[in-house]
Amino acid sequence: MAREIERLTAQRVERIKAAGEPKPGMYADGGGLYLRVTPEGARNWVLRYMLDRRPRWMGLGPLGLYGLADARARALDARRKRHDGIDPIAARRAERARKRLEAAKAITFKQCAESYIASHKAGWRNEKHKYQWTATLTTFAYPVIGALPVQEVDTALVLKVLEPIWTAKSETASRVRQRMENILDFAKVRGYREGENPARWRGHLDKLLPARSKVRDVEHLAALPYAELPDFLGSLRTREAIAARALEFLILTAARTGEVIGARWNEIDLLDKNWTVPAARMKARREHRVPLSPRALAILDEMQAARNADDDNAYVFPGPNPGTPLSNMALLMLLRRIGLDNLTVHGFRATFKTWASEHTSFQNEIAEAALAHVIGDKVEQAYRRGDLFAKRRRLMQQWASFCTTAPAQERQGNVTPLRQKA
Repeated sequence: MAREIERLTAQRVERIKAAGEPKPGMYADGGGLYLRVTPEGARNWVLRYMLDRRPRWMGLGPLGLYGLADARARALDARRKRHDGIDPIAARRAERARKRLEAAKAITFKQCAESYIASHKAGWRNEKHKYQWTATLTTFAYPVIGALPVQEVDTALVLKVLEPIWTAKSETASRVRQRMENILDFAKVRGYREGENPARWRGHLDKLLPARSKVRDVEHLAALPYAELPDFLGSLRTREAIAARALEFLILTAARTGEVIGARWNEIDLLDKNWTVPAARMKARREHRVPLSPRALAILDEMQAARNADDDNAYVFPGPNPGTPLSNMALLMLLRRIGLDNLTVHGFRATFKTWASEHTSFQNEIAEAALAHVIGDKVEQAYRRGDLFAKRRRLMQQWASFCTTAPAQERQGNVTPLRQKA
């Protein structure tokens, strides 16, 4: 190394710059400043200094952009920082990070939100969920903070979004807050902002806003009382639409909408009388076996007519277009056509749970397993290896018998009241 280091002069720098002296090596100017010529012909200024008793080399730029005077000035500035106890390389990195952050301030909250949605929507199984993300942000957040740089979103702006709807639309407001929190965390990780998340609830907004449970009673999804269910299903069976068969099948199996409309024939085992929903379509990402009652099997027999015998991958409840399932809104629209606007499809799961709790002696964990809910904490889940399938089959058989039993007022026609007989 010592042999390669030669003293610089202004004339020599000009010759090297003009490629008149291409010999690789290190050319010293003093004070730790060197001109480094590589075997490939690159010529760059570097500064050598000591930090924690170890040498460090700091690049000062190419010879083509900085002459000898410029390089000496840059080296002098770096040596002054080092004299003040500042690592010039660390200081330069911090300055570059600051400039990147300043440039990132041009990214608006809306742009950041759209980027978050685009990068996460592939993991969202429910199309309705994807729609709600965009719809709620467009309605409540974008008018207030959508055009602002994401770095400038603070607690006051978050409250400006939430306060008008926190009491009137508590459930929606809670979801908007969670979505803003996720977006702002995303922005911080991407380097678009720094500091604490102003949309965080615990230890922050919970000190400024009342808890949702205290503002308004939790509104559960509307459900049909189980005593009215046999009558409802009796009228539902008079309809010939595929949506009617799908809704009845959903009620009999206590399944979710997405699980039923996405059901394919290769998931159905008619011999063992069960339906295996793959983990990809389950909310808990766990495969779920559903015992099929005689009435559920009868519905499948009806749907065989619409099935292509050679296609085991076909949908059990096909949509209007070939190769497509029923729409996610088909069952809800059926309820509206019937005139039950106050009900939700998901509410029938609550009807089933209420019936199982009040009308049977089955343990709660069996009903929870039938609903595909996760039972117990992580320790209990680790030791629970079965799925209570045999007990669930008995429960679902009783449920189907209840659902298919004629209402009491219809049975009275075949019974002579004892008082009248007397």
